[in-house]
Amino acid sequence: MKKLINYFLQGLLYIAPFGVTAYIVFLIFSFVDNLLDDIIQRYLKIDIPGLGLVIIFFVLVLVGIVGQSILAHPFKIIIKRLLEKVPLLKLIYSAMNDLFSAFVGKEKKFNKPVMVQVNPISNLEKLGFLTQDDLTKLEEKDKVAVYFPHSYNFSGELFIVPKDQIRTIDLNPAIVMKFIVSGGVSDIYEEPEKLD
Repeated sequence: MKKLINYFLQGLLYIAPFGVTAYIVFLIFSFVDNLLDDIIQRYLKIDIPGLGLVIIFFVLVLVGIVGQSILAHPFKIIIKRLLEKVPLLKLIYSAMNDLFSAFVGKEKKFNKPVMVQVNPISNLEKLGFLTQDDLTKLEEKDKVAVYFPHSYNFSGELFIVPKDQIRTIDLNPAIVMKFIVSGGVSDIYEEPEKLD
């Protein structure tokens, strides 16, 4: 019986990460696909699973094409004027824009992994990402901003730390982020997969 339970646990260990990943992908797919479900049903009167996702994909591609064309400049001016009239909307929009730009934009912010000594007495260190190295506007000439992502969570903390307590790490930022988010269980030595 003990051997049977051991095999069961080993099987669970192999299947669980795949199953959880597949379930999360399914939930995201279902959510995005259902965003346009009512509109498709009303106007096209058809029910094809995945059609909403395909439509959203092509709309985002179209927005990306327009966003990189000459039409984008007047559109950005209109959005900027609208945001200046509603300060709360401007705050939310700029925060979300900065967050998404940090991950996928031309000016990626999480590209400088660092090790920070958070407790010199016990030699305790923490992995993070250097996000700002010039804090003179905060009247902090000898400090930098470091973002510490949380493990198993889409959140983190921003710390202002002395420059002499950080050291840069010569590793791929994506591998370091994966290592932090996984709670240190992912392989820090693996090569990142290249998307071709």
